[in-house]
Amino acid sequence: MATVQLSNICKSYGDKKTVHDINLTIEDREFMVMVGPSGCGKSTTLRMIAGLEDITTGQLLIDGKDVTDAPPQKRDIAMVFQSYALYPHMTAYRNMAFGLMKTTRLSKAEIDTRIREAAEILSITDLLNRRPKELSGGERQRVAIGRALVRKPKVFLFDEPLSNLDAKLRNRMRAELKRLHQELDLTVIYVTHDQIEAMTLGTRVAMLSQGALQQVGAPMDIYMHPTNTFVATFIGSPEMALIPCRAENGKVGHAFFTNSLSIGNNLPADVMVGLRPEEVTLSSTGMARARVERVELIGAEALVEVAFGPDRMVVKCPVLGAPSVGDEVGLDFDLDRLRLFNGRTGQAINAEA
Repeated sequence: MATVQLSNICKSYGDKKTVHDINLTIEDREFMVMVGPSGCGKSTTLRMIAGLEDITTGQLLIDGKDVTDAPPQKRDIAMVFQSYALYPHMTAYRNMAFGLMKTTRLSKAEIDTRIREAAEILSITDLLNRRPKELSGGERQRVAIGRALVRKPKVFLFDEPLSNLDAKLRNRMRAELKRLHQELDLTVIYVTHDQIEAMTLGTRVAMLSQGALQQVGAPMDIYMHPTNTFVATFIGSPEMALIPCRAENGKVGHAFFTNSLSIGNNLPADVMVGLRPEEVTLSSTGMARARVERVELIGAEALVEVAFGPDRMVVKCPVLGAPSVGDEVGLDFDLDRLRLFNGRTGQAINAEA
């Protein structure tokens, strides 16, 4: 496998800059997930790594070799697309063999061995003689992954490969991709807009917004310590609540707080208090008062949306004893996990006691 290094990578279409100075290193055998909303530049960045898009400025290294201007076939990468991109008139076997036959000097026996090995790993041996129209979406995706595996490239690129699958198949394929990475020690760069895929698959996650890198880190580090309000609300479902507050003399207040919260010094006047649904509990008194607006039962838990003035948040609680719409409730906050963001810039604040 190999490392991939992006140094000040930019992409422009005419005067419009769509990717801004990406600096990112993907380590050998790492599963890096690039995640963000549609149009944030993640797929464009992946296509620049693959050589399918020209790099406007910056440098791309694969295993220490400068491949900024190298054609795709000289980069030793394999890419799996969202649309599978299988030849409809060829069997699964021929789809997996075609690239090897065109771009390598491997013998038929060597190609056959690679295909059989990949098919066994992916549990598609009995599908090799079928054409794409005879396969389900999950089976087609396995064939597309197999076509990449037989290449034995240094780097595997995945561009939203599970987007066309239903929820059950997505869950199954996520587990398969995780297993493949662990068993085969692959270097993977995976693009998705699905934060659940990012959290479950990535050894590290790179968050993008509007063409710029926002934060890079282990999934739970990003979940627990988001660097700004964009990351805070994008990662996590339901998303983190951000409550506009005023800070003065080390205390943070809100019209519906029963008492100001003692947080720390050196705070700007306008702050956002960030809390995730599991970090708030319902009580008879509480640090804040709110009204129940909506209750969703999701098995053993209920998601309770509460409002205090113009602000809203979602609280998780057991189904048994969940409040009803219209109830007045108290809210207790886990102050050890409470986060503060600058109300003007949206950047995380490290308060000093």
